[in-house]
Amino acid sequence: MEMSMWWACLLCLGLFGQTRAQPMFSVNTDTVLPPHALHNPTQRNYGMAVTDVDGDGSLEVVVAGYNGPNLVLKYDSSQKKLVNIAIDDTSSPYYGLRDPQGNAIGVTACDVDGDGREEIYFLNTNNAFSGQATYADKLFKYRNGRFEDLLSDDVNVRRGVANRMAGRSVACIDRKGTGRYSIYVANYASGNVGPHALIEMDEAASHVEKGVIVLSDVAPQANVNKYTGGRGVTVGPILSETKSDIFCDNENGPNFLFHNNGDGTFKDVAADAGVEDRYQHGRGVALADFNGDGKTDIVYGNWNGPHRLYLQDSQQKFRNIATPAFSSPSPVRTVIAADFDNDLQLEVFFNNIAYRGHAPNRIFRVSRKQDSDPDITELDVGDASEPQGRGTGATVTDFDGDGLLDLLVAHGESASQPISVFKVNQGSTNKWLRVVPRTRFGAYARGAKVVMYTKQSGTHTRIIDGGSGYLCEMEPVAHFGLGSDEATSIEVYWPDGRSLVRPLKSADINTAIEILYPQEGEESALTLDEQCEAGSTVDTNGRCVDKLSTQPSSYFV
Repeated sequence: MEMSMWWACLLCLGLFGQTRAQPMFSVNTDTVLPPHALHNPTQRNYGMAVTDVDGDGSLEVVVAGYNGPNLVLKYDSSQKKLVNIAIDDTSSPYYGLRDPQGNAIGVTACDVDGDGREEIYFLNTNNAFSGQATYADKLFKYRNGRFEDLLSDDVNVRRGVANRMAGRSVACIDRKGTGRYSIYVANYASGNVGPHALIEMDEAASHVEKGVIVLSDVAPQANVNKYTGGRGVTVGPILSETKSDIFCDNENGPNFLFHNNGDGTFKDVAADAGVEDRYQHGRGVALADFNGDGKTDIVYGNWNGPHRLYLQDSQQKFRNIATPAFSSPSPVRTVIAADFDNDLQLEVFFNNIAYRGHAPNRIFRVSRKQDSDPDITELDVGDASEPQGRGTGATVTDFDGDGLLDLLVAHGESASQPISVFKVNQGSTNKWLRVVPRTRFGAYARGAKVVMYTKQSGTHTRIIDGGSGYLCEMEPVAHFGLGSDEATSIEVYWPDGRSLVRPLKSADINTAIEILYPQEGEESALTLDEQCEAGSTVDTNGRCVDKLSTQPSSYFV
């Protein structure tokens, strides 16, 4: 059987899960987050981030409140509801996170000081569109039994390190591979006021055990202190094999693609890579490997302009494969790439803001094909259409542990609306795997790359999110749908180049597994062939194939 016919046969046999007959999403808000002045207030919200706020090992959703307090939504399994734990009570350890004066729009979380627990950064604007803002950003650390703002510490006030510019997105990057993260702020400059910032701990001046965290803005040293109309930002091994690079889609100017030089400094190579897109106005952005070649691709939305899906080639050049329907202009905000229905194919969700008439959200499936570009197909987004939604942010996480990603959408700017929660209608019988890599300090390894090897469909790659969407951050988990395929192993690459291969057993499927940072000598030496079962080898597309045949192992045939 020819390879193309074999690939089509697998599709017919259901390798990639059930045929989509239902809309993708159903609204779940009234069930898990009903209207409530405390838990889901009708207010203007913006960015959303997913992290473990209370340190119990589960994930919470942090929401940037603009004309009200910031929220921390925790899933209560006994009530089967999301509840806001950042209550208006000064004795609460989460009280400081509320910060209602901040007019927050962006939020991200990562381990800045290497204590194993993520700090939370809020990007505040106070109505400043560009240049100088009137209220500083906040970087909250759990210290002294509660969350406290590090940027308000006397030592950091004296250093003048707090960002007081009109920021438009924020993300985390382990720029040197140390396990300690820097906060990248994409500011919106006014002339020569408001360069991009890169805030991190000064290790020589800090004393982590005593809670003394001294901060510096190292953007000039890292060569990222550029002036532009900053908008979206995302971080990961884009051009580098494992080191974290930075992509910024900007407004009124070319995009930036900062390639990590290997020493924590960067060089902008957007022009050479073909992603400058200088006449458009970027918003939401995400990283993914859409065609399964192991290279990181970039998808983003342009504000009322053509949206882009850039595939990377072997020469580190990018080529836009967006179809007319996919690229159709819209007032886009957040963009998310994920496998919502666990069918092995990625979907791209566009969240729009209906600021002038209806602007429904949309979703597209990007289907991998043998030896050609992926197919891009628009799907029925269902209840998540929200044609009158004032969408300003969105994120994904599996808060109820059923193996399907939940979608949360925030609204604001042009109207006060509560948060919406959507569940996936499809793929409930598809298999899945969730992988949580940890840093050397035990925190979430944002920027790490996770590769899953399968029997039939080749390799699948995820990057642990350090900031994406627009003003947002996804969960720190590599979520893989498997359809009816079988996963044989996973390989994790940390930003410092360390890697680890973990063979998978049947008991690992439909679970979440944690991967600890490997100690010296613990890195696996398994070859790709050794990751396949006995009697199989790996072909040029990363699939396990029978050694005596040119066809993949007969798992379904």
